[in-house]
This record gives sequence, structure tokens and C-alpha cells, in this order.
Amino acid sequence: SLDDQTGLNQTNTMARLAFLLSLLLLPIASRAIADDAAPKGHLIIHGGGSMTRDVIDRFVELGGGLNGHLVYVPTSMEGEPDGIPTYLRPDAFGKTTILHTRDPKVADTDEFIAPLKTATAIWFSGGRQWRTMDAYLGTKAADAFRAVYLRGGVIGGSSAGATVQGSYLVRGAPEGNQIMMAKGHEQGFGFLPDSAIDQHAIARGRLQDMIPIVEKHPTLLGLAIDEGTALLVSGGVATVLGKTKVAIYDAKRWSEGIPRYFFLEKGQQFELATRRLVP
Repeated sequence: SLDDQTGLNQTNTMARLAFLLSLLLLPIASRAIADDAAPKGHLIIHGGGSMTRDVIDRFVELGGGLNGHLVYVPTSMEGEPDGIPTYLRPDAFGKTTILHTRDPKVADTDEFIAPLKTATAIWFSGGRQWRTMDAYLGTKAADAFRAVYLRGGVIGGSSAGATVQGSYLVRGAPEGNQIMMAKGHEQGFGFLPDSAIDQHAIARGRLQDMIPIVEKHPTLLGLAIDEGTALLVSGGVATVLGKTKVAIYDAKRWSEGIPRYFFLEKGQQFELATRRLVP
């Protein structure tokens, strides 16, 4: 009947309107999900060697100072921990905890990760990065470390503690730190996604070492940080702190006759999403 046909047309029109509205709202919903997933915290990625005051002062400030809770993770070191290094200014935090195990089963327990529930700052020690990843990768501890960063805390680390923050683990071989790519030891925590992080870059003559990694994995952003120097990552922007330079390796820029890396100097900023210098 005419009434039935009219009702059908109205139903079809409403369905089309609903579909068009859903298309309009889709980017907004996608953006909201992306914004929620974006870390609210900060990373301090230090290249080893001496620690400058500007780096640690920023770490303490971002970690909440006397209102904050510092968790120190010394697992990359060979021996057992004997306290928190004074250069981290532990007295500047309201609470401190040393968190350490070499057993992934322990790292996967609620009891072990309890201090991370209230942590506002985490620092990963130097040493050998495979020790940290062997203990924590795939455990509740790894998720809890990330949660601190996501909710607004600061994660820092020096030398091995810098490398574990990348997604690709360089120098991860237990056999020796001269091996850049080691099967079975190639995964970092990925706090800085799509990245490979090396340290002691200029001081130990390591600037060429990142090139084969980025050649093999061209989507990775290679970062080689010198001693006494750090990258502060906040809001998608990396800022150079400390003494010297950070080398950047981006295969998207490579062509015949173009150097395989360029330097960021102290104070310079680099936008990670676009891989461009901030003017």
C-alpha cells in the first residue's frame, strides 16, 4: 500500500542518515582512541657516562620530587644491588624502592609489581641490556612499567637503561656487546616505538654501528646518544639535554651521497611523528 511504501522510504532514509553520521563521527572516535592511548608521561634516555645536573633535575621534577615515588631497577647490572646511586638524588623523592629480580616468574606476580602501582618515576640502570629484558619481557612487570609512562610518570635510564626503552634491542647478545643484532635478544620495552637506541656513541666510536640495523629494519628510527647526553621525550618531541650530541638515523632520508646520520645538538628538538627538526 502507499502507507507501507512511505514507511519503507522513511526507514531507508533514516538508515542512510545514520550511516552517513557514523562516517562523520568515525575520525573523531579514532582520534579519541589515539589520544587515550598516547602516553601522558616522559622518557629520559641517557647515553651513559657522567650525569649532568640538568638531566637529573628534570627527572626529579617530572617524577614528582618529594611528592613522588622513585622505583630503581638495577637488573642490567651483573651483581646484586647495594642501594640507589646518589646521582639519582633519591633524597629528593618522597619514597624510593629498589625493584629487582632475575626470575621472570617472580616478575609476573602481583606482589613483585605492587610498588609500580604508586610509582611516579622509574630508572633503569646501566650494565647489559639483555639481563633486564630476560627478566621482565612478557611479564606483569613489563606491563606495569609501561602503565607508569602511560599515566604520566617519567621513565629514565642510562646506557643499557637507555637501550631497553627502544622497540629494537641493540647489543642484546649475552655473548658480547659488540654484536649489534642477536637473534632471540632483539626486543626492547618499546616505550619509544619504532626505535633502536645505542649509547656511548661518540665516546666509544660507535656512530657507524647503527647503520646496518636501520638498513635491515628501515622503518626504525635509529638514535645513537653520546655519553653525558640525554634525550627528553615529552609530548612526541625529543629534546637534547646534557653535554654533546645525538645522532639520528632515518632510512627515509637516505639516498646516494647523503650521510647515513645527522646530529642533534644540545637544546635542539626533534618531532618524532614527522621525524623533523622543530624550528
